[in-house]
Amino acid sequence: MTADNRPDGGQAIVELLRRNGVDRVFTVPGESFLPVLDALHDAPDIALVVCRQEGGASMMAEAYAKTTGRPGVCFVTRGPGSANALAGLHVAAQDSTPLLVFVGQVPRAMREREAWQEVDVGALFGSLAKWATDIQDATRLPEYLSRAFTTARSGRQGPVVLGLPEDLLYERVEPVELGPAAINQGYPAPAALERLRQLLAEARRPLAIFGGSGWSSECRQQLQAFAEAQGLPVATSFRRQDRFDNGHPNYAGDAGLGMNPALAAMIQEADLLIAVGTRLGDITTRHYELVEAPQARQRLVHVHPDPQEPGRVYLPDLALCASVTNFAEAAAGLPAPSNLSGERQQWLARARETRQAWQQPTELPGPLQLGEIVAWLGRRLPADAVISNGAGNYTLWVHRFYPYRGWGSQLAPTSGSMGYGLPAAIAAKLAQPARPAVCFAGDGCFQMTCQELATAVQYGANVIVVVVNNGSYGSIRMHQDKHYPGRRYGTDLVNPDMVALARAYGAGAARVERTEQFAEAFEQALAADRPFLIEVLIDPAILRP
Repeated sequence: MTADNRPDGGQAIVELLRRNGVDRVFTVPGESFLPVLDALHDAPDIALVVCRQEGGASMMAEAYAKTTGRPGVCFVTRGPGSANALAGLHVAAQDSTPLLVFVGQVPRAMREREAWQEVDVGALFGSLAKWATDIQDATRLPEYLSRAFTTARSGRQGPVVLGLPEDLLYERVEPVELGPAAINQGYPAPAALERLRQLLAEARRPLAIFGGSGWSSECRQQLQAFAEAQGLPVATSFRRQDRFDNGHPNYAGDAGLGMNPALAAMIQEADLLIAVGTRLGDITTRHYELVEAPQARQRLVHVHPDPQEPGRVYLPDLALCASVTNFAEAAAGLPAPSNLSGERQQWLARARETRQAWQQPTELPGPLQLGEIVAWLGRRLPADAVISNGAGNYTLWVHRFYPYRGWGSQLAPTSGSMGYGLPAAIAAKLAQPARPAVCFAGDGCFQMTCQELATAVQYGANVIVVVVNNGSYGSIRMHQDKHYPGRRYGTDLVNPDMVALARAYGAGAARVERTEQFAEAFEQALAADRPFLIEVLIDPAILRP
């Protein structure tokens, strides 16, 4: 094969993506990676999604990874493009999502001269990414990309950033012969499983907390069966509510923002906590009060794929370094107790009653009851519908009153990133078009990434966006009122006409001012052959359920 017939760097990258199962790439195009774009032109099996801002592109790639279970891939240009992409990268870091971000770089001969839009990939992304580096040798592309996929998917999953010097992408390289990258995940040792069995047998008030990443529908079923067999109440960690069927009799509720006080009391009173996948972060532990650091009052079993996580904040009684899927397979084989004590049965019943009482919609002043709307959606939508959101007080209603039943039904950033809901819903709809995808967003949250409505229209991602409009940054105002009463400042918003804005992008739209108007508007949205926005007006004085 002559040098002219060999693939260039861009073609080699696209072939390596293909060999690692990538079927969709998100981007805002840049001249710094034109050979990659040209190679994608000849790759019909890899769909290209052109977004309106790099933050939206990286969030879509991150949500696509959550929806498919495969690494998300995003290409951005240097300087401003890479800075914008940091928003989605931060979500991937805190949510432990496998994400590959490729940054087009200045030519190698111009490095360290502050060339146009030059950026130091390691310095900019290093504190968030599992690995961030520039590729300097085109012949090592297979090595770097293989390592990138392995790093993103092994242990605690997370983002990887690779800088691609512009000139490197034009160089000719040898044809790619490498297979898919390896994935390295731990498996619980037999001795550890035996110790877990003993701790469960000795416990009178055990409670499991499920969370983290790396889940699948199969492992969720196995862990639900494990909870049933052991008579174990299960709570879910912050914004991981789809890790357990919310309608299951063993479900105790979510340990997140606005946590049910009765669930918080159960976490404190438990004599055994089994944390599976979750890091037990500050939201889930209510700022480390429910589970004290470094020595918890409860006996603690901590299952996590990163060997450095158990013991980093809490000293566990039993640490299991294992992926959630491998732990689920092993835990399914644990023998069930011959019978549950009366105290264990009462404990499980208490968890069930705790959750059921908390899910009843609250009544608020005014003609629009957001809790009733969210609960109605839970009855109207199928179990596999995807509900996404960003950040803001409106999420308290969504997380409390919507019953997440199906696996993969929740896309919500544990990092608390505003603007995430719309890009996430678009990614979910592109990945699985048959599933309804509903985005909840506050008026401030929506306007962080509202331009991605154009992306949804362009690619036929018929998402439904519910904008809860109270004319303010409500969660910040709530904290402001608490710490500086009577001195509200900087939290009021002057918004555009949301209905007109959506229609300008080519989406359908309707405005709802009363609870009874919502059902008709939502049915109209479901029947539409395009994205649809429903603006829900709520009194700015209402800040929580």
